[in-house]
Amino acid sequence: MEVWDLYDKNLQKTHKRHVRGTALAAEDYHIVVHVWIRNNKGEFLLTKSHPNKHYPHLWECPGGSIVTGESSLDGAIREVEEEIGISLLRTNGQLVKSERRDCFNDFYDVWLFEQSFEISDTKLQEEEVTAVQWVTKLELEKMLHANNVVPTLRYFTSIFNDKTTPC
Repeated sequence: MEVWDLYDKNLQKTHKRHVRGTALAAEDYHIVVHVWIRNNKGEFLLTKSHPNKHYPHLWECPGGSIVTGESSLDGAIREVEEEIGISLLRTNGQLVKSERRDCFNDFYDVWLFEQSFEISDTKLQEEEVTAVQWVTKLELEKMLHANNVVPTLRYFTSIFNDKTTPC
């Protein structure tokens, strides 16, 4: 059972908790993290969603809801560890966007981690992820255009511009 802390529309913690899978009240929000990982070649990590997930067989970045007591950063690190078995270093992460989405009753925090590893080092969470790959920014943009990526990640091109390219 996954339990979330709840927030108001101004991202103030309400001291209420919520069990995943039950309906959220209109005034309640939770925090979701999207975790983009970029290696030393400038490639981004994508995971392929399990057929039983909301967007089956589509590519996405690791992520999910933070749980009670977690910070956004802690949730980002935990989600990556759970989904692909990779331990991210806190110091490699940078929050690049945080936005409220009223249609989902959430705040989504977009994290970028600069960290390299081999695909063979991953251990996929079978009920979440069916494949993992590194792709260039251009390849990812083509995948977005071809509708092969979860549609809620379309913000990718507006965030990852020249300001966030590796040194």
